[in-house]
Amino acid sequence: MNPVRSAATFRFILDVTCIVIFVVIGRRNHGETADAAGSLRTAAPFLIALAGAWVGARAWRAPRALATGVVLWIVTASVGLGIRRYVFGDGIAMPFVIVATVVIGLLLVGTRLPKRIKR
Repeated sequence: MNPVRSAATFRFILDVTCIVIFVVIGRRNHGETADAAGSLRTAAPFLIALAGAWVGARAWRAPRALATGVVLWIVTASVGLGIRRYVFGDGIAMPFVIVATVVIGLLLVGTRLPKRIKR
């Protein structure tokens, strides 16, 4: 596999993992089971939005770029919440909207922040 494709694949898998972690922690904090079916149902709207954002933004061209993370964040959070509400029929109470938007931003953008090495 060429290095560019490998980096993009790694970043996509990392982004998916971030969404799954967000869902599993959220479900656990709300006393819901961490079973695969329930977690997948909760994650699905955000994973669909993330995949669409990757394609729409052509994120594979600059998978580590901060700007790419910002676009993925905005699309994943907003479209994911829309899919959750209007396709899946699940609730999107304002506290959930705020937490989801902030946490998805921290995960998708934060993991792309430049690393500083102290000497």
